[in-house]
Amino acid sequence: MANPFRLRAAVLTTTAVLLSAVLAGCGDGGKDGDLTAQKLDWKSCPAPSEAEGGGSPPSPLPNGGEWQCATMKAPLDWSRPKGDTIGIALIRAQASGPASRRIGSLVFNFGGPGGSGVTTLPAFGADYAALRTRYDLVSFDPRGVGRSAPVECESDAQLDEYFQQDATPDDHAEQVQLLDRTKQFNAACEKNSTKILPHVRTTDAARDMDLMRQVLGDDKLHYFGISYGTELGGVYAHLFPKHVGRAVLDAVVDPTQTPEEGALGQARGFQLALDNFARDCTSKAEECPIGSTEQEVKDRIAHLLADLEKKPIPGIFPRRLTQTAATNGIAQSLYSKDFWEYLTEGLEQAYDGDGKILMLLSDSMNGRNENGEYSNLTAANTAINCSDEKPRYTADYVQRRLPEFRAASPLFGDFLAWGMVSCTDWAVPGAADHPDVSAPGAAPILVVGNTGDPATPYEGARKMVEALGKGVGIELTYKGQGHGAYDSKNTCVQNAVNGYLLDGRPPKANTVCA
Repeated sequence: MANPFRLRAAVLTTTAVLLSAVLAGCGDGGKDGDLTAQKLDWKSCPAPSEAEGGGSPPSPLPNGGEWQCATMKAPLDWSRPKGDTIGIALIRAQASGPASRRIGSLVFNFGGPGGSGVTTLPAFGADYAALRTRYDLVSFDPRGVGRSAPVECESDAQLDEYFQQDATPDDHAEQVQLLDRTKQFNAACEKNSTKILPHVRTTDAARDMDLMRQVLGDDKLHYFGISYGTELGGVYAHLFPKHVGRAVLDAVVDPTQTPEEGALGQARGFQLALDNFARDCTSKAEECPIGSTEQEVKDRIAHLLADLEKKPIPGIFPRRLTQTAATNGIAQSLYSKDFWEYLTEGLEQAYDGDGKILMLLSDSMNGRNENGEYSNLTAANTAINCSDEKPRYTADYVQRRLPEFRAASPLFGDFLAWGMVSCTDWAVPGAADHPDVSAPGAAPILVVGNTGDPATPYEGARKMVEALGKGVGIELTYKGQGHGAYDSKNTCVQNAVNGYLLDGRPPKANTVCA
């Protein structure tokens, strides 16, 4: 799920909920170049870097302990494991239970790709308190992300301009403008990140995780992957099946799809979420403030977007809310049912000429904080996806595919179709049409799908189970709304996941939680 106009599959941070470093360590690493022998120097965590999103250091843990951070050296180029190294930023909260019951480390990846695990894990740490009784909770900034040799592309001012462009061109002149601006962004990434750019594929991150497993002292990798983190987990299982410990994949990326098929699936998924939002608003006892019927809610949104294309409204000074920013903000709000109230309020205000809330939602999707600084989410997201994905799509191809995308979603179809050109001029060739996650011989992997998930549609869970291979994937279905299942607080889902991770008891295959 790539670039500014391809909706990301990422878990949302606390900042979004509230609306509110260079290549490191080049040279030899580890004793005699053996990186598995390195010792991590755990210290109190600093404030997040700008590339991680900025802000304050993580708050102390509820029991008075504190989050600890360290940097692991990894090869810049895994084909030359004793060559130059980069630093991979890690964070942990040590297990809260008795040492005699500690299982090991539980490594999290929260998605994106491009999301900082170092900032996200503390934001959601309370949700994993039960798991911390037997595990050290560990996350990291994958290579190219945050503090881990971050991909750098454009300045904050350039990104403000980038995200204001029209992402759904209606004529040849607008197409040329979109393609030229995308090419400019991609060229900036190549210029400013020459050394790291060829080395940010998901296979590289999976190899980093196996090094991490060894450095942390674990015989097996115990893993919790969410959204894109499910793809990373599947790739890890393919490369290192014998090293898979207890693993959970939640909000599952379909590993069998091409980028085009993934974008079309997202169009259907976000349309389903929008339909569910409209139905929820109009089915309550109190009056829905943005429409009296489900269809009226959707019609008014469509009219708003059409009006914004002709005449943007004030957003966050000096920026104005464009059609693209509004669409992006609406999509952001559909990642969680908890955000639906913000969407309702944002639409109400936009109908009155005030685009502030929808722009705040769009900013959080793009990794922009209230100070106007961008994390490197967009840069890393683009770099990782374009390095992974082999297909390169042209404007003519997108034009031919628009009818099917519009049929899948009148609101999001054009937006997602045109997002397919984001890798067309990328400097690094893509690796494959889709990832290989076949993992014969791996330990059981619990695969959790949510029937109302907009970003990683439910069907991907079954495809992941099939692709992992016989006897590996165990499917669990959650009949809910939003992106992911465990953080929905559904007791059935959490009991199933905790039962496997803590006690080694996977649920029966095809268990359904409602």
